[in-house]
Amino acid sequence: MEIVKAEFVVSNAKVEKCPQSNRHEYAFIGRSNVGKSSLINMLTNNKKLAKTAVKPGKTQLINHFLINDSWYMVDLPGYGYARTSQNSRLQFEKMIRDYILKRENLVCLFVLVDSRLEPQKIDLEFMEWLGENGVPFVMIFTKADKLTTTQRLKCIDEYHKIMLNTWETTPLSFMTSSEKRLGREELLDYIDELNRTVVI
Repeated sequence: MEIVKAEFVVSNAKVEKCPQSNRHEYAFIGRSNVGKSSLINMLTNNKKLAKTAVKPGKTQLINHFLINDSWYMVDLPGYGYARTSQNSRLQFEKMIRDYILKRENLVCLFVLVDSRLEPQKIDLEFMEWLGENGVPFVMIFTKADKLTTTQRLKCIDEYHKIMLNTWETTPLSFMTSSEKRLGREELLDYIDELNRTVVI
C-alpha cells in the first residue's frame, strides 16, 4: 500500500469527540519520546504531519489523521513522562484508557518500544493491561538504525522471553527506523491487509 494523501483532522481530549467511528483506525502509543510522531511522518511521507519535539511530552491530545480519504492514523500521548504533575499524568492516563477501551473502530494499537533499551517495566505492564482487556496490539521496535542485526534480534528475543512467562504467545512485532525508513513497507502492508479483512 502507498499513502498518497494524509491530512490532519482533529485534536481533542475526549474519546466522545473523536471523528465518527465508521472508518478503520490505527493508533500509535508508547513511552514519551519513543518516536510516535516521527514514525507517523515516515509512514505518510510527510515530515510536518505529526508534530515532533526533542523534549518528551509534546503530544498531549488524541490526534487524528485521515489517510487516503479512507482510514485513520491516531497519534496518542506518550505514557510515563515524569516531568508532569501527578494530576496531569492521571488525566493523560484516563484519556488514553478511555480511548483504547471505548473506541469501537480501533482495529489495532501499535505499541512503540525503544529497541536500544532493555525491556522496560512500564512497557511490559502496559502490554499486560492490553492483554487483560482484550485489546488487539502489535509491538513496534523503534530506532533500529542504532543497532546491528544481531542486537535487533537480541532485543526482540529478550522481550519474548519475559512475555512468555505470562503470555501463551507473544504479539506480532515490527522493527523500524524513521531515519532510515526501515519497516515502512512491511507495516503499511500489514495495515492494508487489516483494512481488507477486518469488518468494523
